[in-house]
Amino acid sequence: MGELIDGAMQQAAQWGRQSMALIVPAQASENPKARGPAWGSPFQEPPMESATAPSTQRPTQPLWDAPVRLLHALMALSVAGAWLTAEADGWHAVHISCGLTLAGAATLRLLWGLVGTWPARFTSFVRGPAAVLEHLRALLGGRAGPHAGHNPAGGWAVLALLGTSLLVAGSGWLTYSRGEAWEDVHEALANALLLLVGLHVAAVLLTSWLTRDRLVPAMLSGRKAVPAGTAPVRMHRGLAALLIVAVLGFWAWSLGPTSPWQAGESGGALERGHHHAHDRDDD
Repeated sequence: MGELIDGAMQQAAQWGRQSMALIVPAQASENPKARGPAWGSPFQEPPMESATAPSTQRPTQPLWDAPVRLLHALMALSVAGAWLTAEADGWHAVHISCGLTLAGAATLRLLWGLVGTWPARFTSFVRGPAAVLEHLRALLGGRAGPHAGHNPAGGWAVLALLGTSLLVAGSGWLTYSRGEAWEDVHEALANALLLLVGLHVAAVLLTSWLTRDRLVPAMLSGRKAVPAGTAPVRMHRGLAALLIVAVLGFWAWSLGPTSPWQAGESGGALERGHHHAHDRDDD
């Protein structure tokens, strides 16, 4: 009799363990924290959002403030203007003005990346190499969705463009002030910047196509389709207006008769250095 009772108790215990083994995994699977993110990585958007909800179907909200968009436009126009006037006779003042505008815009963008709105701050989009690789894998695998702001790869592109722009402007200033000793350096850096700009444009278009995220219209209008719960930003239009006034004032002075690079031979070291470089080329 005792053996029968012991056997029954052992059988009941075995059934209990089997039942718990079936129940516990089911409970764990219902707990999001137990199974982790459904989409595999915090740098990827949920498949439902990235695959079935293109940006044209999501509501937009203010994201890129006016100073960010204005500085972006100033840098683009400055690079284009400097490139068009690099070898044009009689356009040296415009070329120098474009370079100085580029330097000023890049410097202000660096400062705004420290104290500006949250999408403009470097802390919101500069990530480590692992995050960049994860983003690229998700992008090429069709699993990447829209980002609220710059994606991890775009963050490093921003830093590369800002740093190279400052190097180009600095080497250009040295070329015009000290002669041809810096000319080759300036030309090499300028070509590197043009290459980065081309890669940046191609990456923006490719990302827009793969993620169905309208990146170019967002940078133009300031409004972007973002994931739910993204905090809106203040546009700071007044600050952008003051910046426009400052840029127009600089260009009025830079192209006026009192600027050093418009004053001819008596205008100072910049013009003398430029003529010295061309005299050496003629020899």
